[in-house]
Amino acid sequence: MKFRPLHDRVLVQRVKEESKTAGGIIIPDTAKEKPSEGKVVSVGPGTRDESGKLVALDVKKGDRVLFGKWGGTEVTIDGKELLIMKESDIMGVLG
Repeated sequence: MKFRPLHDRVLVQRVKEESKTAGGIIIPDTAKEKPSEGKVVSVGPGTRDESGKLVALDVKKGDRVLFGKWGGTEVTIDGKELLIMKESDIMGVLG
């Protein structure tokens, strides 16, 4: 199935966090917080300004981004757990 976000929405896949601490302690899934870092899978075309002109998004496919802990809506597409969020929910792009 193909999915294309609309307007200023972004499709993000969470980045898996390390399940072991630096000291070697294994953290069970139930004790882990969901990571607030992800990779952009797909972006919408952008929003329209007051004059009706299309304004493109700042993020692009492949960007590693940081977002709020409760940002986005969780969805499952083709067996993958993904997030759909507005570009304004993204706090920044990593490196």
